[in-house]
Amino acid sequence: MAKSKDKLLIGRKEDINLPDLKLKELDAKIDTGAYTSSMHCHHIETVKKGGTEFLKFKLLDPEHPSYQTRTFVFRNFKKKKVRSSNGEVEHRYVIETKLEIYGKIFKTEFTLTDRSDMKYPLLLGRKFIKQGFIVDVCRYNVAAKKQKFKVQILKEKK
Repeated sequence: MAKSKDKLLIGRKEDINLPDLKLKELDAKIDTGAYTSSMHCHHIETVKKGGTEFLKFKLLDPEHPSYQTRTFVFRNFKKKKVRSSNGEVEHRYVIETKLEIYGKIFKTEFTLTDRSDMKYPLLLGRKFIKQGFIVDVCRYNVAAKKQKFKVQILKEKK
């Protein structure tokens, strides 16, 4: 476990990238009350091909600015029970992918669920947060603002 002085500060909402999925600047809600992270998906299904099971799904809604019409396919996935925000137990598929914040890459698990009624398509829970972050709920986009400030300083030095 990293010491608090070594942890990165994040706010209640952050812009993140999902490089494996070729998605950038997605709004993610930081939720210290949630254990797992989740992402909004639809058309979630499993298919068998050549004896191997694959998970297929579409990310985000067609109205979302980062929406892509492509179907994402994962060979490595699992299914687990998750208690939703309304207290009900759901069976959800889980994938692992890379998440970029502060210019650093973190492996993160996401459960796939319908978040169309939620303000943010992504939720980052404690399992992600404990990889080295401190949350300041009074702030937002801390990582993006620090990255832009860092780039500005580098440009000024040239």
